[in-house]
Amino acid sequence: MAIVTGAASGIGAASAKRLAAAGARLVLGDVDATGLEQLVAEIEASGGQAIHKVTDVTRYEDLEALVATAEEAFGPVDILVNNAGLMLFSYWQERAIADWNKMIDVNLRGYLHGIAAVLPGMMERKAGRIINMDSVAGHRAGEAGGVYAATKFFIQGMTESLRKEVGVSHGIQVGMVSPGVIDTGWPDKLRDGQAKGVALDLSKQAIKPEAVAEAVAFALNQPSGVAINEIIVAPVAQPW
Repeated sequence: MAIVTGAASGIGAASAKRLAAAGARLVLGDVDATGLEQLVAEIEASGGQAIHKVTDVTRYEDLEALVATAEEAFGPVDILVNNAGLMLFSYWQERAIADWNKMIDVNLRGYLHGIAAVLPGMMERKAGRIINMDSVAGHRAGEAGGVYAATKFFIQGMTESLRKEVGVSHGIQVGMVSPGVIDTGWPDKLRDGQAKGVALDLSKQAIKPEAVAEAVAFALNQPSGVAINEIIVAPVAQPW
């Protein structure tokens, strides 16, 4: 059974559909209730199994409730796809503190909350898979994306530590999938300004989220004892 956060659209939705097609039973979390309902209906119409629960990953109690819902419906959580995230561009001199805080809350605290909610059960069973959705920005900061990149650098360090500390000792398969520019409509969410122009220019080379979903499925479809530490999926035309 797999939990996917940020499942209502983009990479999360594509990953949920791909995992459902492979036979996974899914529990989907997002703040977008309508998007979740539509996705569950689509998965069920294709013969898959999925339920949803409105989940704000910035609230740890929401992740606890999501895990409880999953366990009640399907049993122990085998897989966590930590996917909910925000990519908001701005230049440092704009001092876009509200945007910075949103990314810190979702991209950092949200992932930590997901891990904290599933870890006790996985450690007890000495089994489980955790995929953290990182980014090529976790390797290199791009123009107007400094704080976003910093949150993704955090995920790099967090995932490495988690793999070494609990993966090695408890058999939990921990890894990352790091997308490049993906066509999820993310520039439309940015405030108008020069930074949005940078984002729109980047998005011209974007690839579809289904490419990332294939990488997620590959990383999760490994035998016990095999960990995929990181997969980078990016457009051929993207230079970084």
